[in-house]
Amino acid sequence: LPAGLSQWFPALEVLDVSGTGLTEMGTELLSLPCLHTLLAKNNRLGGPGSLPKGLEQAPLARSLRVLNLSGNRFSEVPPALLQLRGLRSLSLGGNRLHGIPPDIQELHSLEFLYLGGNFITAIPPELAKLPSLRYLVLCDNKIQSIPPQLAQLHSLRSLSLHNNLLTYLPREILNLVHLDELSLRGNPLVVRFVRDLTYNPPSLQELAGRTIKTRNVPYAPSDLPESLVRYLSLASNCPNPKCGGVYFDSCVRQIKFVDFCGKYRLPLMHYLCSPECSSPFSSASQSSTSQSESDSEDEASIAAHRMQKVLLG
Repeated sequence: LPAGLSQWFPALEVLDVSGTGLTEMGTELLSLPCLHTLLAKNNRLGGPGSLPKGLEQAPLARSLRVLNLSGNRFSEVPPALLQLRGLRSLSLGGNRLHGIPPDIQELHSLEFLYLGGNFITAIPPELAKLPSLRYLVLCDNKIQSIPPQLAQLHSLRSLSLHNNLLTYLPREILNLVHLDELSLRGNPLVVRFVRDLTYNPPSLQELAGRTIKTRNVPYAPSDLPESLVRYLSLASNCPNPKCGGVYFDSCVRQIKFVDFCGKYRLPLMHYLCSPECSSPFSSASQSSTSQSESDSEDEASIAAHRMQKVLLG
């Protein structure tokens, strides 16, 4: 950074030095008492001396609200950053981080934390002690599990966990009642459940029952044994609005990313009456819209009680 920066721009509030090839930021920063946004993306910061000494005692430590160091070469979160108690947004995506320090809990004002695109393998429970955190991005890492303590992040609105190594989610994740967005694609948890799904062909009794129900064949309790009358009363309507079929014991279980109750983007299990019902070549699923659009419309109309959450650990 140029010497005399604070003399030239004593009231500087926003500084963007992204993509300039910086390997270090000098002490000129420390004398910018009004600076609230510092963007230093896509540089070569990360080695010894990348950040100026005495940062935590400088006026900048109190004034800085937004710090973006994404696309650099940090292998750990610099301890000095954990002393910037006024930070509301911290971005360290696309670095070489292997972990999150427990002292992250000291950033009580933090609302946005971006750590995507690193090599992080675990999330410390202390992360849950950020009372103001609203957006947490941990995508494209190597995270294998989510600590149940994250359910304490009552202010959290968005949680991005896609492209990790997650095989399950803790039950406590459902306590994040204000969560508007939960991204989980690209994790083994979906692959595992899909691989385990099977479809058992319907029995002759079920085929007969389906015919009676779908064709509205009239019957009275006096016409059939009590067990068959009870069996016919257990028919479930296929949730595909373009189908109109029913099923009893035999159904196709599918997992799709759907909007659950208009809030969560979750992999949910839902039930269809037959494999043809979900086939893009089936007449039941043909429409003038694309297949993905059709799926979204179908899924939006499926009642919540027709679905089963499967990613509960």
